[in-house]
Amino acid sequence: MSENKVLHPGLNLSTTDPGRHSQAETTVFGFWVFLMADLVLFALLLASYGSMSVHGVADGPGPRELFELKMPLIQTLVLLGSSVTIGMAMLHVKYRSDPRGLSLWLAATGLLGLVFLGLEAHDFHRFAVAEKAPPQRSGFLSIYFLLTGTHWLHVACGLFWMMVLAAQTRAWGLASPVKLRLMRLGLYWHMLDVVWVAIFTFVYLFGVKS
Repeated sequence: MSENKVLHPGLNLSTTDPGRHSQAETTVFGFWVFLMADLVLFALLLASYGSMSVHGVADGPGPRELFELKMPLIQTLVLLGSSVTIGMAMLHVKYRSDPRGLSLWLAATGLLGLVFLGLEAHDFHRFAVAEKAPPQRSGFLSIYFLLTGTHWLHVACGLFWMMVLAAQTRAWGLASPVKLRLMRLGLYWHMLDVVWVAIFTFVYLFGVKS
């Protein structure tokens, strides 16, 4: 059996870059373990939210009184758009040696990520100040801010990571370590999109319709 058939790091580099494909196996396996652990964290937060949104409202507003779909829908579209742009960036990593094109797609992804962070921060401020629903008012609000704030922090960390890799790409081009870091960034960013779709569905959509 050939090496390319044995190795499957999840980055699909075997046909375009067998050397880096081989180097990536152990590293990317460990990164998948990290992603799965992160998904377990979000699953626990969502499970806690599911309980508190029903039994932890106390004297504060519940999901139906607090949430509207317009802003979360815009945030979802922005983040899904960033999934497309990061996908285009990863295609440049896989098939082309074009740092300029890669930088443009990373910049588009970063811009969309910043828009998402700004919209989510606006929601936090609106709930805590205008709606007088800060996290300490009820168990429901505490877990809501913890869940969405944890995702917000993950996106912010992803943007910082993106800036670091953009600088490395500019300095060293698509050297092997940089290329593999970029591919791992793509996996991380797609994971954040999947988590946000779950948050939009179970927190906002079900909250408004319940």
